[in-house]
Amino acid sequence: MHHPQRISVVITTYNRSDALLQVLGALCLQDDGDFEVVVADDGSRPEHVQVVLDSQAAQKLKLVHVWHPDVGFTASRVRNRGVCASSGEYLVFMDGDCVPEVDFIRKHRQLAQPGFFVNGSRVMLSEALTQSVLQQHHTLCAKPWWRWLIWRLRGDASKLTGLLRLPDGAYRDQRDFKWKGIRSCNMGVWRSDFDVVNGFDESFVGWGHEDADFVLRLHNAGLQRKNGFCATEVYHLWHKEYSRSQESVNAATVRARMQSGQTLPQEGFTNSCNGPEVIVRRLG
Repeated sequence: MHHPQRISVVITTYNRSDALLQVLGALCLQDDGDFEVVVADDGSRPEHVQVVLDSQAAQKLKLVHVWHPDVGFTASRVRNRGVCASSGEYLVFMDGDCVPEVDFIRKHRQLAQPGFFVNGSRVMLSEALTQSVLQQHHTLCAKPWWRWLIWRLRGDASKLTGLLRLPDGAYRDQRDFKWKGIRSCNMGVWRSDFDVVNGFDESFVGWGHEDADFVLRLHNAGLQRKNGFCATEVYHLWHKEYSRSQESVNAATVRARMQSGQTLPQEGFTNSCNGPEVIVRRLG
């Protein structure tokens, strides 16, 4: 099986530098170091940007920071712009509040397979545990099993799958498109396949289902989903829910495309690579 030589981790963020620093700190601890980090910033305020750029984690990772102006929730566009600045043959998408375990990159590399994309999994953390981690600068990854068991019993962690590791196999493969469990906060896809479907659809604005649309179009292009549970879990820091005012509109678009077999977006990746308002900073 061909595994990727170079992985680009594209992390979306918006005005949560404290959470992003947790994510970057965990990436510094990875047991597989052959990857680059691209922060796709959806218009964070200058103080958040500067905290990240000045951090030891950012310097160590030699990350690329891509920023565009804040015009609302435009996750699709900023992900595409992050990909524009990347160089890897394999893309791992993350959100800036999802903290990876120390083997996260290695497991994504192991699961990567031509003809498939990997849909990762997450462990939801409580507001109390999240605040404790952020305020006291705790490290979430590489914790002993008993610590997670205590957090699970207290209701601070939604499940214990972050402790489990299951091998690759056909049981992970899912041939048909299903809405359930789609996670753009933890997803791996070959850059060549990303290009085939022209990336995320930037006509999706506001919260909701731009990731389902991306996955649907990958399926329509002949790719299969591989589920990354008990291998690529991330720890999702708590946050208030985003406004879902656009959810029904976005969902209706996806349902229409389920019938059409559409593979290309209305506004795709190629629109994003040349924007005068985009600021790209490369560290290291």
